Amino acid sequence: MGGETSVSESGVNGTRGVRLISTVLGALLAIAGLAWAADLYRMVGWTFLTEQFLAATLGLSLALVFVTRPLNRAALGPRRLPWYDAVLAVVSLAASAYMAMRYPDILSDFFSTPLDGLIVSWLLFVLVVEGLRRCSGWSLVIVVLAFTIYALVGHLVEGDLQTNQVDLNTMIFYLGVDTSGLFGIVLLVGVTVVIPFLFFGNLLHASGGASFFNDLALGLMGGFRGGAAKISILASTLFGSISGIVVSNIMATGIITIPMMKKSGFKPEQAAAIEASASNGGQLMPPVMGAVAFLMADFLQISYAEVAIAALVPAVLYYLALFIQADLEAGKAGILRVPASEIPRLVAVAMRGWFFILPFAVLIYALFTLNREPENAAIYACLTVMAVGFVIGYGGSRLTPRGVWRALVATGISAVDIVMISAAAGFIMGILQLTGLGFALTLLLVKLGSGNIFALLVIAGVMCIVLGMGMPTLGVYVLLAVLIAPSLVEVGIQPLAAHMFILYLGMMSFVTPPLAIAAFFAANIARASPMKTGWTAMRFSWTAYIIPFLFVFSPTLLLQSPSIPATVLSLLTATIAVWFVSAGSVGYGLQPMGRMLRVLAVVGGSLLLIPLEMFHGAFIANGIGAALVMVVLVAELAARRGRAAAAPEGAAE
Repeated sequence: MGGETSVSESGVNGTRGVRLISTVLGALLAIAGLAWAADLYRMVGWTFLTEQFLAATLGLSLALVFVTRPLNRAALGPRRLPWYDAVLAVVSLAASAYMAMRYPDILSDFFSTPLDGLIVSWLLFVLVVEGLRRCSGWSLVIVVLAFTIYALVGHLVEGDLQTNQVDLNTMIFYLGVDTSGLFGIVLLVGVTVVIPFLFFGNLLHASGGASFFNDLALGLMGGFRGGAAKISILASTLFGSISGIVVSNIMATGIITIPMMKKSGFKPEQAAAIEASASNGGQLMPPVMGAVAFLMADFLQISYAEVAIAALVPAVLYYLALFIQADLEAGKAGILRVPASEIPRLVAVAMRGWFFILPFAVLIYALFTLNREPENAAIYACLTVMAVGFVIGYGGSRLTPRGVWRALVATGISAVDIVMISAAAGFIMGILQLTGLGFALTLLLVKLGSGNIFALLVIAGVMCIVLGMGMPTLGVYVLLAVLIAPSLVEVGIQPLAAHMFILYLGMMSFVTPPLAIAAFFAANIARASPMKTGWTAMRFSWTAYIIPFLFVFSPTLLLQSPSIPATVLSLLTATIAVWFVSAGSVGYGLQPMGRMLRVLAVVGGSLLLIPLEMFHGAFIANGIGAALVMVVLVAELAARRGRAAAAPEGAAE
């Protein structure tokens, strides 16, 4: 098919001309982001505004979108690239280059709205919206257009959601030039922080890191009951923490783990749900947490280390519940371990791939000990991967100069989705700032909560899930950070807890029907019912729906309490509670549980989860919960002893 162009997540396949153009653009985009992260521009004496740099990288990203995502792939015929897409790519480069070169002059005449600045702003607005549609579909485009339209008519709306009156041209110029709009903090993070970490992940793949972590997960978990599910959870955690892209994680690990789980005895919807839940949680797991954590740190003006530390306990509880449920489901269904012949020797795997620990050690050391910026730490980690990958490698995948080049190109090509989402998020933030809609939404949410923090959290939680449906991870967080988080902070919730709350509930949109994207992709691999997979994934991910409400009231769950004994007690209680709620939901503890014991386990565990700070009398609720779980434990132990005693008698008969 000489004239067709097809695009995959990792690169571009098609005609030589398109391949060459996309390769050059992808490499330039990646090099630009890496050079900024490594501070190379300053080292060689180049001085320019951050907005000029962002304009140039946006142009490369837009051109790459129009080259690699043709408007009508089916109608390409013998053409190598449709003329209209070629024109859009050239216009993207020209408009962005003009903005980059003229930005200081346009900014100095900001209040007079210069004609050239207005024209370029219009071009960039239209190009970004179309680029976003090609990368992410209509969901986020509809959100951007809805905010744009509301900004123009919001002054006519009476009541709490009335906005300032703005002119269309004034708004477009503001979005294209002001640092609260297109060239703001979101795009800066999307280019300068995400690209180094994408490059880090691609280098790991090129040097055999993917094979190593898969073998490591198989060696660690394959010998346990339900080992296939635990392998999926561990592998998805490792990959998801780096990529932060749920669907990519599912496609990378699920094609291996889902068939493995089905083969071991898990139902198709269970296998798909476990993979979807594990992949979704990867972006919540420190130390990397995808791209969202870095953006959160910038929003809150705190260090990335503080965000990662706060995220640790909720993420551990999430995966603890997932592990427990996978284990109990395996016990309930009689699913055994992975066959010994398919499990690599753990010592052999560790000996052949131990050096992959070094890049992560360097990353963690740079972030938490040296207090480097995330992008700087990622550069150190990339250099470490290259150093060990060139010398050693894993499974015959030693790193080569060609491998580094391919990783560089793949980084640029895969970054365009995030750049488009970041640019669109900048439009939304700019509209909220210009019209005052963000402040109006904050006041409305506070009013709806009527002074009841729990009621406000419930309303906010539902809005987080609904608004997040169908949107990419970064877009979900940015939208919620500007719409929902301010109202939570306004009523006295700690800013870090508020942003963690919206992150968790927003991410649950990926596994919550009716639009559970992660569950649907996993279901496709497992050949399972999408909706059934979605409901099952909700059950496996239950902690992520509950824990955000808890850490809002209990700083110990975010490791924010100065009292070490209180923190330890809170974590121990939460761990016990998670086990009992999980056992009750599965219907299997030490053996199959009856309906009454299941209810007692869920109720007791839930009461035990309630933080003491949540309301007066929470201590009594904890006490009742402890009593109920003790009843369940005693009943389970008694039933187990009874079955053990009956077994020899049955055998004797």
